[in-house]
Amino acid sequence: MDREKMLSSKEGWKSTSKRWGGSLKQMEGLNNMYGSENGVFVMKKRVMVVVDETSHSKHAMMWALTHVTNKGDILTLLHIVSPSSKDSDNYSSSSSPYLATTLGSLCKASKPEVEVEALVIQGPKMATVISQVKKLEVSVLVLGQKKPSPLLNCLCFKRSCDEFVEQCINTLECLTIGVRKQSKGVGGYLISTRWHKNFWLLA
Repeated sequence: MDREKMLSSKEGWKSTSKRWGGSLKQMEGLNNMYGSENGVFVMKKRVMVVVDETSHSKHAMMWALTHVTNKGDILTLLHIVSPSSKDSDNYSSSSSPYLATTLGSLCKASKPEVEVEALVIQGPKMATVISQVKKLEVSVLVLGQKKPSPLLNCLCFKRSCDEFVEQCINTLECLTIGVRKQSKGVGGYLISTRWHKNFWLLA
């Protein structure tokens, strides 16, 4: 079982969540994934983004907010903290545990019609993503990707973050999208899924 812990001076990490636009009970059960608009039932979807302090994860979050979510959808920001005690000490001395909450507030301010939830969970990264995708019945998972390193490409090396994204794309049953923001001179995003790799989306 994954360790799920939130920062506290006495108890260490425990799982924590913050939600804008609804209670936690509203998102439990398949029936609650449906809403009504003008008398017509529409299906709500849950979009999850794995966030951290890096710029590419924030680019992926904003891309998911603007390109994937619609009115009434649920956007879940998942911040995973390393289970090692050394990393936990590092987080305890910073404001990092509140990163997901801060980003959640930004998303809610940017797109109020979308419900936003922030989760902070301690555990192995891949196992935590798999368990939360299944537990929350995620429809779309969005992951940020770093810009490629010419040196690593020449040496045929892959960074751990790239391997993580590829593993999620190839393993998870939900639609999983890797998002890489292009340079200012080029613009747009490179999108990777199980069926497409580095598809250039200009918008």
